[in-house]
Amino acid sequence: MNISVSMYSLASTIKEENWSIIDFIDYASTIPVDGVELLDMYWTDNNKVEAGQVIRTLDSLDLKVSAYDISNNFVKETSEERDAEVKKVLDGIEMAKILGTDIVRVFCGDLKGELTFEDGASWIIEGLKTCAEAAEKAHVYLAIENHGLLAGRSEQVVEILKEVNSPYVKSTFDTGNFLLVHEKPTEAFDQLKNEIVHVHFKDFREKNVADSFKGFRSTEGVELIGVIPGDGEVDLAYIVDGLRENNYDGWLSIEYEGFEDAKLANEEAVSRLRNLLK
Repeated sequence: MNISVSMYSLASTIKEENWSIIDFIDYASTIPVDGVELLDMYWTDNNKVEAGQVIRTLDSLDLKVSAYDISNNFVKETSEERDAEVKKVLDGIEMAKILGTDIVRVFCGDLKGELTFEDGASWIIEGLKTCAEAAEKAHVYLAIENHGLLAGRSEQVVEILKEVNSPYVKSTFDTGNFLLVHEKPTEAFDQLKNEIVHVHFKDFREKNVADSFKGFRSTEGVELIGVIPGDGEVDLAYIVDGLRENNYDGWLSIEYEGFEDAKLANEEAVSRLRNLLK
């Protein structure tokens, strides 16, 4: 298994220090990771010029792209809106090929107003089926992240994967996000372990009275705070051991969403993950 760091894991630093993608890659080269996870939201052009600069920097620093992340949402009420979300994913597949990765992290969608998972499931499945055709031709995996409150439970991801029925639509297993829908990450892992092609190494703890910052609110209204992996509620050793037993040979990508110094937090997260992999 190889370790990468997600660009989103440095979101606070990127904002505070006005980092470019190149700045992020330069930082990643200073910590012991094998690759970087890049996000669609951080590009500043539409003509692939920046992609060429990114590839040259990656090559010079001997880093790979572990995954390319798309911030899509298929749960839209008009066909025109859903078509636009499909195009985001199709463009992401093209960019993934340029960057040399076969993983495109995708979302299903999130709650809005009175919409439920049952309301949005058909739109999610329809969108993924359309995108899967292009993914299969490109030999690129669309890796569904258990993200948000709409399709965040393992059984929902399993249902979507079954309905889409494509060998190129699989799971980005986010170790922390299951806590937001009140599912034990270890139990979710047992449900999804044969579908995982990409992993987000993340952890949360419940907010306490001494915390002054705003956390992530769960489906039951509980606030969770992002922490360095190992400081929260996720049994990360169980998941890493399970991946090893299942002969997983893909990427483990650090995704920190806490309030400590992001650089120091990511460096500690990488160190802890290295120790778990020994």
